[in-house]
Amino acid sequence: MSAEYATFGLAPATRPGGLLAGGDLQVHRDFVDFVVDGRPLLYRLSDLDAVSPLASDVPPSLFTAQVRGLLLETGAPLPDGRHVLYGCPECEDLACGAVTAVIERDGQDVVWRDFAWQTGDRADLERDGYHGMGPFRFRGDEYRAALNALLDGDLPGSRRVLLVGPRVAQLARPAAALRAVGIGADVTQSADGVPADELRSYGAVLFGRAVPARERDAVRRALAGAGADVPCVDALAPVVPLLVAQAEQALEAGRDDRRRLTDLTVADGAAEFEVVSACRVRLTAHRVDRLSRARSRDLFDALLGPGRHRVPLDPPAVRGEAYLVARTAGTVLVTAVRP
Repeated sequence: MSAEYATFGLAPATRPGGLLAGGDLQVHRDFVDFVVDGRPLLYRLSDLDAVSPLASDVPPSLFTAQVRGLLLETGAPLPDGRHVLYGCPECEDLACGAVTAVIERDGQDVVWRDFAWQTGDRADLERDGYHGMGPFRFRGDEYRAALNALLDGDLPGSRRVLLVGPRVAQLARPAAALRAVGIGADVTQSADGVPADELRSYGAVLFGRAVPARERDAVRRALAGAGADVPCVDALAPVVPLLVAQAEQALEAGRDDRRRLTDLTVADGAAEFEVVSACRVRLTAHRVDRLSRARSRDLFDALLGPGRHRVPLDPPAVRGEAYLVARTAGTVLVTAVRP
């Protein structure tokens, strides 16, 4: 086993929820990811839609139990000293598959080894092992300090969006959709009279298309006066899944170092984007037809490796006023399709 040390840390992460083009709901999950040598461990696992057991929506007693298990203060939940590091974001059932590893002490150090994909009580390392991954040796004091900080209340916070528009009823549907995928949402006609501490609780502001420029400026002034440095975005079209995607992208502002997907553009009948680490990418087109009806269609869904990618677009799907949403685990990007 290597005697070289790896650094250990924790960072907030998100498995974004969403309204899929077919109307299905993908559950939103906020969780704490493991950061090894400065890189989220999940990014080493290509095409894995999963969350760690340190999710913000689990009961506090269960969250504490998970942390104490990783600290080796309690017995391993699986045979052979194995612990679940990532599981299904929808049900967290081991039968759906999970990434597990042996976690053990070696003197004052903590070692993670024998990573595997596991669907039952025992892991078959020969068939399902992540060969070439680990082992990782962590300094015990660094490892324990990071996990103990979670027990002291350093948990990932909730995400909230303020929707601003002159007709509150028109924003009720996108607000409900945001709440359905785990994002707090409030609707207002203006920021007048909103307490400063409440304004600071929002991670983004979404302006409806009918909000006049003077009201947008007033909201920005109110945010600045409250010390709330949050992104403000203009709604592109009255299409609920598109508005949800815009809000999700705004909430990710300032987290470029953790994006798996960047630089989404559309030109010459194709979408172009950069994949930072191997992941599954889904492209969805949203448009408003001549009768002002919302249309949505999935265009592409595949595992892609790191690098620049170009995906031809189906012309009927992006005809007229159209927009493109690119999704992967932890990243949502939105862009307009110019005629």
